[in-house]
Amino acid sequence: MHKYHLLLILFIFGIGQAKSQDKSTIEIGAKHQLYSIILDEEREFWISLPESYGSEESTYKKYPLLIVLDGSSFFHPITGMVNYMGRIGKIPEMIVVGIQNVSRTRDFTPDKIVTARENDFGGGDNFLAFLEKELIPKLDQEYRTEPYRILSGHSLGGLLATHTYMKENTIFNSFIAIDPSFGSWDAETMDKKLKAVSPQSFNRYIYFATANWGKRNIRNRDRHVRLFESLNSQCEGEFPAKLEYFENEDHSSVPMIAFHNGITSIFEGYGIPYRDVENKEQLTKHFKDISNRLSWTFAPPENLVNRIGYSKLQSRDEAEKSQALEFFILNTENYPASYNAFDSLGEAYELVGDTSKAIAKYEKSLSLNPNNGHAKMKVEELKKKE
Repeated sequence: MHKYHLLLILFIFGIGQAKSQDKSTIEIGAKHQLYSIILDEEREFWISLPESYGSEESTYKKYPLLIVLDGSSFFHPITGMVNYMGRIGKIPEMIVVGIQNVSRTRDFTPDKIVTARENDFGGGDNFLAFLEKELIPKLDQEYRTEPYRILSGHSLGGLLATHTYMKENTIFNSFIAIDPSFGSWDAETMDKKLKAVSPQSFNRYIYFATANWGKRNIRNRDRHVRLFESLNSQCEGEFPAKLEYFENEDHSSVPMIAFHNGITSIFEGYGIPYRDVENKEQLTKHFKDISNRLSWTFAPPENLVNRIGYSKLQSRDEAEKSQALEFFILNTENYPASYNAFDSLGEAYELVGDTSKAIAKYEKSLSLNPNNGHAKMKVEELKKKE
């Protein structure tokens, strides 16, 4: 048995055991509905907010948006994975939205196809219009969203993700296409679509996963490789994308491991260990490189910078302590609405003996959060020493 499958079974078994022992509920999201004028129907979607979303320290934060197609199948496992990876700093924390299906053959296929039996293929662009013009604007209005959006889909959902990536205009920034079903894209159709790709697509990131289809594997892999290599040849400079083949996974077993690798690929380098950071310039350049690759500004995470600052502040080396200030200042520059960033900077100034600046930063922290008892206590304590 593969190690991944064994871990998954143990995980599911553990959940079952917990349920049998504790009748209280654990909620990971909420169901919502929206009537779509574009689709002329009621649509259900599920939302999971990051663990930090409701905390007092994070009220200023905005979060990227992850749209998950086939939500009834993938919302629960992907939500758990994203929340954990966000918590440990491997990826940014994000809001996860699982879209429930009405007709996946209609919504996930971009092209009309003539078949012996009547079908409803070809509604992909209409469905995308629902996502981009109705659902996401609603989410932006009701939640603290960052306008960085990821679309993830498997099979026909992967086809729609690929189609969206190749469109000239879309509000999505990155894509995870898991074993996309390109059966309706013969060589002529694919060439036509590739010819229409504009340079705008290469400002986005896309991850492709290919599963092992057994006897039909060569045909499946060839389609994926052909598209990937053609896009790569059209891109000027480094192609912001990755294609990964899973020899030991089939079409049904590949989604979770591929999603993990895909979201990791998008945010490669985001979870840099704090011990690997030598100075502010190195850290700033590291995240500038990530931002350039993703065509979006990602600042060094506040928690990471705070941890670096405190590690240097505790050093016996005076030069290290002085360097710590640079990191705390960087946090206040990147997160000017964070009371905790200014509280930490106040503490740093206090420890290096600059009382007046320490008071000023603590007072700034209090102005952002009057309930910050630590800053209030420190202001009173330091003013008595002046």
